[in-house]
Amino acid sequence: MNFFDELNWRGLIKDCTDVEGLKERLKTPVTCYCGIDPTADSLHIGHLQQVLLLRRYQQAGHRVIALCGGATGMIGDPRPTTERSLISLEDVAHNVECIKKQLSSILDFSDDKALLLNNHDWLGNITMLHFLRDYGKYFSVSYMIAKDTIASRLDTGISFTEFTYTILQAADWLHLYQNYDCELQIGGSDQWGNLVSGNDLIRKVCGDKAKVYGITSPLITKSDGSKFGKSEGENIWLDPNKTSPYQFYQFIINIADEDIINMLQKLSFKTKEEIEELEIEVKERPHLRKAQKALAEELTLLVHGQEALDSALKITETLFKGNIKDLSPKEIKDGLKDAKTFKVEIGNNLVDEMVKTKIVSSKREARQLISSGSISLNGDKMMDLNKVISIEDSIDNEFIILRKGKKNYFILNLK
Repeated sequence: MNFFDELNWRGLIKDCTDVEGLKERLKTPVTCYCGIDPTADSLHIGHLQQVLLLRRYQQAGHRVIALCGGATGMIGDPRPTTERSLISLEDVAHNVECIKKQLSSILDFSDDKALLLNNHDWLGNITMLHFLRDYGKYFSVSYMIAKDTIASRLDTGISFTEFTYTILQAADWLHLYQNYDCELQIGGSDQWGNLVSGNDLIRKVCGDKAKVYGITSPLITKSDGSKFGKSEGENIWLDPNKTSPYQFYQFIINIADEDIINMLQKLSFKTKEEIEELEIEVKERPHLRKAQKALAEELTLLVHGQEALDSALKITETLFKGNIKDLSPKEIKDGLKDAKTFKVEIGNNLVDEMVKTKIVSSKREARQLISSGSISLNGDKMMDLNKVISIEDSIDNEFIILRKGKKNYFILNLK
């Protein structure tokens, strides 16, 4: 199976400007690029498919360019519904620097195997006259309003700023073609119109002999059609300060059985044979979650490194067994980020505080749980019905972890 066929098997091809031409071109090294929108100071898991596609091209022997939109990020790719909020040049510059660090763990930037560029370096110097004369004249209004993203906004309204976005992205590809010999642009299916605009601009400016290719992949979604990449409505970020490696690992571990093989095909570098073996495991032994564990370990290692993966595995195993003392305070906080948190007073009776915080419904229930060994403080079973909360019970003189039963954790912050 050649590289193009593998991409197709993985479900990573939707539209292509010239399928047969690209198949032939990929037989020898080509330079390809993917644009990255720096509207936040971190990529999130929804970006992974495209970033990992760059890695796939790189591993297949091609040179890749990750293009941060330092200029276009100030404009905003039109959304189907409403205008984007504009962000400052300073914020965009900060976001670009943060994204650079994250990409370095996924792409190999040694020996020009990958380049990280910022389109503000060339678009930032274009004057209005330059833009209108050298780019705008190649785009008819009828051509632009036929674009899906623009057409969907004509009734509700679209600013001239967002209307011109496709021209700026086309100018990017022209610049990369002329200065970096970049013949291929990849992107999500929502970028198809922009890819075609770039293709057309290069042909008009450089002549029909200039041959470039655009290829998109389907947006990554779950089996119910919803977007992949959010947990409880929040993004799963690649920045460990926004989403801990443990939370990142757990998000992938919890992918539904009906979605995991699709996610493995699109996000894993495992072979077709390896994925087919995991597919059998999902069908025959779904309770073992081998496919989910395989993808979670692979991506956590790639994004966060071995130490972070080891910590995520340690937290997972420890919380499952209840040996909370084996974790550092930070690991405890990462692992129990979603646990309910209450404030309790030193010197108060534990049973009273459990009722007060509604961990239990009554003193009778609290006593029954304690007597049966179902209440633990920091991993130790609590059998004392008259237990009084003290600073000595705390972790870092700050909090106590109370566990009710096997899975219910609560964080008790000391007043």
